[in-house]
Amino acid sequence: MKEHKISRVLAGSIAEELEIEPGDMLLTVNGKEMEDIFDYHYFVNDEEITLLIRKADGEEWELDIEKDLDEDLGIEFENGLMDDYKSCSNKCIFCFIDQMPPGMRETLYFKDDDSRLSFLQGNYVTLTNMKQADLDRIIRYHMGPINISVQTMNPKLRVKMLHNRFAGEALKKIDTLYEGGIEMNGQIVLCKNINDGDELDFSIGELIKYIPCMQSVSVVPVGLSKFREGLFPLEPFDKEDAIKVLDIIHKWQDVCMEKYGIHFVHASDELYLLAERDMPPEDNYDGYIQLENGVGMLRLLEEEFKDALNEAEFDDTVENEVTLVTGKLAAPTLEKMLVLAKNKFPNLRAKVFVIRNDFFGERITVSGLLTGQDIIAQIKEAGIKTRLLLPVNVLRSGEEVLLDDLTLTDLKTSLQVPIDIVKSSGYSLLEALIRKEV
Repeated sequence: MKEHKISRVLAGSIAEELEIEPGDMLLTVNGKEMEDIFDYHYFVNDEEITLLIRKADGEEWELDIEKDLDEDLGIEFENGLMDDYKSCSNKCIFCFIDQMPPGMRETLYFKDDDSRLSFLQGNYVTLTNMKQADLDRIIRYHMGPINISVQTMNPKLRVKMLHNRFAGEALKKIDTLYEGGIEMNGQIVLCKNINDGDELDFSIGELIKYIPCMQSVSVVPVGLSKFREGLFPLEPFDKEDAIKVLDIIHKWQDVCMEKYGIHFVHASDELYLLAERDMPPEDNYDGYIQLENGVGMLRLLEEEFKDALNEAEFDDTVENEVTLVTGKLAAPTLEKMLVLAKNKFPNLRAKVFVIRNDFFGERITVSGLLTGQDIIAQIKEAGIKTRLLLPVNVLRSGEEVLLDDLTLTDLKTSLQVPIDIVKSSGYSLLEALIRKEV
């Protein structure tokens, strides 16, 4: 029998009321073994369920539960998936994990391609790992949305890009999901002279056929670190390349708006910065549906910051001296935001300091891939002694640990300056800038 160890019981939950405890084992729901978290969520949604629990002393409890439809039991499991994670079977020419330096923590080298993580965490999957039984279960449970790493709708080119002979055939699974009415989002990691140009134009044209089930598609330029020895030769995009990509995307946005009332295909912020074009207005992002892919993050940050400033009162007593630490990508937007802030807070002494990514290479410009060692070295070299504001995405989720395993405490100890972590919102940024310093 497949058993699932309970790691946490939420306070005030049904599970706590029934005296279920961490360390207990879930054996069955309604007499059925749970293959994984998909099964669990599906079966516990009912209004009447029966749990079979084994306590730490070996005693088995059968618990009959009446609850509201979709009401959560308040149970978390030691293994979040309640099953083994599926690793990636592809050898993608653009894979960032293959571009990682040696000697980092083991988890950073694990390549997942597990559809369950798409539903639970928003991960993108290639569908090459997905069996017919997985598809059937997704459709039966009507789960969604599923996020798909499309890359190209040309089957032969997809085989080449994913280095997997089944990668082209796997595109047919999009048809199965579409016919099952499953919501989807797509992603195209753009590689210069490979899946851009006419190939990108073709792929977008094919993907719009899946609207409305396919809700959106993001187009993101490949990230290239300095650790590419022995890997497929890829070139970085320049201004001219980015302009051509945006022209294709904007053409299809016009088509989709006229026909479906949505923009559908979205370029990442990086493409607009490369092209030296303004970010689109907020309405163009269809509710920021592709935010986690770097699509509209800077526009949303700027709009929230403007809203926060509009609500704030003029104050010439704020004399904070503070430095915003960021990667190259966000710096121009942050500079514009500081100009606006100083209109309301004229004595605010704030500046943006860009951390050059020496660890991965200068082509990596996002703040989420900054390391503690680069931050320490460059802040020291610049002689900065003010309070630092660091974006929350430099830290591992829920922890105070950076990508290279240095901690926030390590940074504070080494730099001997106050450091504030700022959440990913314009409101949080303004609050951090103007809060009264002790």
